[in-house]
Order: sequence, then C-alpha cells, then structure tokens
Amino acid sequence: MFGLFSSAANATPNGMIELANIAQLKSIIEASETKPQLLFKHSTRCSISSMALNRMTKGIAKLEKYDVHYLDLIAHRDISNAIAQQTGVEHQSPQTIIISKGKAIYAASHHEIDPAEMQAISI
Repeated sequence: MFGLFSSAANATPNGMIELANIAQLKSIIEASETKPQLLFKHSTRCSISSMALNRMTKGIAKLEKYDVHYLDLIAHRDISNAIAQQTGVEHQSPQTIIISKGKAIYAASHHEIDPAEMQAISI
C-alpha cells in the first residue's frame, strides 16, 4: 500500500505525453484543430486518481484517435489552473478533458473516467 505513491508511480504512463509547462498547453490547443487532444489530470496523492490512472493506462489502446497528455497536478497546479481558465472547465481531480477545434467538448472526473466512453465520442 505504501508503494502506491512512490516515485516510480509518478513517472509518465506509457502512451501518454507529459504536460509539464504552460507553453505546451498552447500547442495542445493549436493541435486540437487537426486532431482531438485528451488531457488527463492526475493527483499523485489521491487513491481515486490512482484508480483512474489505472483505467487510463489499461485503456490507452482504445484512445488512438487522441493525443493523450498526462498532467501531474501536484507538480504543476499552475498548468491545471491555466487549463481551467482556457477551457472553461472547472478543475477536478482526477479529470479528463477532450479538446477539439480549440474548445473543450467533453469532461469527466473521478469514477466517470472511462477510456471506452471517450473513444466512442463522435468528433
């Protein structure tokens, strides 16, 4: 149980792109004009967030139509605040937000995070 929040658990999950600076957020929003972008906001101190991360990691193959970005909220709360400001989606943790054509078109948090559901969204 104590290993749940070890430094190894803080590594960027396979198949996800680390979001570690605000400049990347601008690039992600621009990239959403041609390909939908999925943001996964994760708290490394939260057991519910760890369960959501597990679902995302297991379901990453279902999310091929997105670039999937991983944000460590504990390390980068400023980026989370910028996401809320730029997308109009109130901060939650854990949270997924899908951005298409520069706008947030979907958001889910906590137990609602489901890769199969996100893949089924028509864009």
